Amino acid sequence: MPEEAQSIKRPQRWDVPFWNESAEFEIAPMTEEEVDRLLQIPLFRQMDPTRFPKNTSLRDILLNDGRVRKFRKGDIIVRQGDYGNSAFIVLSGTARVVLDKLSDRVTGRQEPVRKSAFSAFAQWWQNPKLPEVRHLGVKSPEREAGHTDIIARTDPAVFVQDMNVIIKDKRTVDLPAGELFGEIAALSRTARTTTVIAGAESEMLEIRWQGLREIRLHAPEFKDYVDRLYRDHSLKNHLRETPMFSHLNDETLARVAAVTEFLTFGKFEWYATFTKIRETTAPDRIQKEPVVAQEGHYPNGVYLIRSGFARLSETFNNGERTVSYLGRGQIFGFEEVALNWMKKSDLPFQRTLRAVGYVDVLFVPTPVIEQHVLPGMPESELPKPQPVSIDKRSQRRSHDKIPPEMMEFIVERRFINGTATMIIDMDRCTRCDDCVRACAATHNNNPRFLRHGPIEDHFMIANACMHCQDPVCMIGCPTGAIHRDSTHGRVVINDLTCIGCATCANSCPYDNIQMVTARSTDGRPYYDQATNQPIQKAAKCDLCSTQITGPACANACPHDALVRMDMRNVDKLADWLKQR
Repeated sequence: MPEEAQSIKRPQRWDVPFWNESAEFEIAPMTEEEVDRLLQIPLFRQMDPTRFPKNTSLRDILLNDGRVRKFRKGDIIVRQGDYGNSAFIVLSGTARVVLDKLSDRVTGRQEPVRKSAFSAFAQWWQNPKLPEVRHLGVKSPEREAGHTDIIARTDPAVFVQDMNVIIKDKRTVDLPAGELFGEIAALSRTARTTTVIAGAESEMLEIRWQGLREIRLHAPEFKDYVDRLYRDHSLKNHLRETPMFSHLNDETLARVAAVTEFLTFGKFEWYATFTKIRETTAPDRIQKEPVVAQEGHYPNGVYLIRSGFARLSETFNNGERTVSYLGRGQIFGFEEVALNWMKKSDLPFQRTLRAVGYVDVLFVPTPVIEQHVLPGMPESELPKPQPVSIDKRSQRRSHDKIPPEMMEFIVERRFINGTATMIIDMDRCTRCDDCVRACAATHNNNPRFLRHGPIEDHFMIANACMHCQDPVCMIGCPTGAIHRDSTHGRVVINDLTCIGCATCANSCPYDNIQMVTARSTDGRPYYDQATNQPIQKAAKCDLCSTQITGPACANACPHDALVRMDMRNVDKLADWLKQR
């Protein structure tokens, strides 16, 4: 029987403005009068509105991508460790930035609400019989009942009693009206680096990532301001969090920060050229990767990985072979610099460090390390004096465990980006499809991954969202529908604000996001009344974030063939491969 179409208006970017996005807590609507007031604050008053396109004016951005929130003294505005998708501008009052970590008990951190055992069991008879059922063009039951297909958001405005007592021994910085904060998480798609508490009765303008991006694009003075904050804040926070600087006092750390360089290698939007690069030969690919530090060169400093990934390779016959890969928080070059200082030797870099797509590094020059870091460093943290090959030995541990072909496979295809990569042992897999059925059962009878993907030896990397450390799928989303959940950083899609533009699906380097045609409860597909094209929604694995047992795919496998692997843990990956 031919399907009968249902014609509706295609969802648009600002159908659901930011102030109305959350079903968990209410925020006053943005009005034209409110926007008039915001345009008078210095940060926006200096912008030239004619630089903005007519369909994305500064006024419209503030009206739809901004929301004004009020906080009591002691309210937590953002929590350290939470994943944020927005930045804040102080309109009145003060924002107190707590540089030291507060306990989860103090900040009120809670796990997201998950389904009860009964609710999980009830899915078996409550799921729709037809695929991809939505309630479009009418007032959505999802909206009235809360976002049932996404992780429930929690109001971050948890009140801290006795704030002055709790932060008495903590380092804090007060931000007055006009200051911006939260830009690091918004720009780098990472967790918040500090907790910010309202220091007084305060009013804040919160701008979601998409609005921030548009303003940066069309207002160069705002871009310079945000980039300067981003670099300054990122540099200080990263040094403070790095163990090799933990013994330094604030004064010495400031001296180190003053001469530390912030370097970027590769392209931030690396996914745009990834498909073409993937088609070239392995030697060509490695030669095209920007070199951060070269094997055999004088160790002129220490490199700290800030974000992105880097390949660690060594000379092998007439080419290079991959030894390992480095991600956020890892260090390159310290052992060479330290051994040279201890032994008065001239040991060069033992490996080559290359950007895989894109990498941000902090570069601390050797003289600074020798003057400020090494003299006071505990002996237990210094490398043991060894022959020249010590650095190669220390990095060879994971290399020895993971076969060279597998190491090349996961680095070349950039699976190192995944924090929950689905790996299937095809020797154990019997193609029973229990994993696919379990996935469908937990997602309204719609499977959210494909048991298909590239294979190395007998291991398949399946087409399932890897919940990447650097989720480039989020970069171009015009509405912020695809975002990280605040608690665990899983990449999820807000089905209500997804307009089906397919930007995320086209940006995903791993083809792990599918565009599906939405249907009404009687099975009719929705069509755009203007173009007669089907209404689509982006769909992907959400790691069963609302299920009490975690990923249903892995739990359902009767042969222990499927695992969700954090590729940052090289030792765990090596152990799993070895057991096969």
